[in-house]
Amino acid sequence: MKSNFSSLIFALAIIIASIFLGKAYVDRAKSEGNISVTGLGKANFSSDLVVWDGRFSAESTNLKEAYAELEKSKGIINDYLLEQGLKAENLVFSALSVREKNKALYSSDGDYMGERFEKYILTQSVSVESKDVDRVERISREITELLNKGINFYSSAPRYYFTGLANLKIEMISKATEDARIRAETIASNSGAKLGKLVSARMGVFQITGQHSTEEYSWGGTFNTSDREKTASITMKLVYEVN
Repeated sequence: MKSNFSSLIFALAIIIASIFLGKAYVDRAKSEGNISVTGLGKANFSSDLVVWDGRFSAESTNLKEAYAELEKSKGIINDYLLEQGLKAENLVFSALSVREKNKALYSSDGDYMGERFEKYILTQSVSVESKDVDRVERISREITELLNKGINFYSSAPRYYFTGLANLKIEMISKATEDARIRAETIASNSGAKLGKLVSARMGVFQITGQHSTEEYSWGGTFNTSDREKTASITMKLVYEVN
């Protein structure tokens, strides 16, 4: 009786092992019957939105006088930008920043003895956002005119953006998917097989670089804002069955 029971257990073990081995063989056959391809979607475009920042300052030993000077500079800057064709809604002035500049005092032996107040430094910034890219570019280049008016103005480089980015992404995904499908069909045809159903699709990282630049792609995605003319690209990895 015990011998028969042991034989039964052994037989069941063989059957179960055969099932798992068979499944593994089928899965392996399926894996080998797939084609994995990567397609690329790419397009050049021109930015249609520009953001440009600048900051100005005033200094005095008297806080009230420094504030008055800063307000005067703000008025001159505001009038200048409006005269250049910008609109009031394009300009945003930040809250002013106040700090004290102190001078460290030391004894003849080099020991620190504290600080002495020298002056107040007040700083404020202005941000320009506009779709009139040509105009803002020109103003940013000619802003040195404010220096001739006695304004301590420090200009940053313009930053360029594209308001149609959402639609552009959809277009790039479509191009990348079509490119991958064509590649898969070519591989299948050259192998004497027929392309089957799509098993999986995985989108890569959206990249935006300056046109003709030497920027490298990054794992997290590149988003160029320094160039007006840009190139967008994305990849799609597709896996098809082959028959």
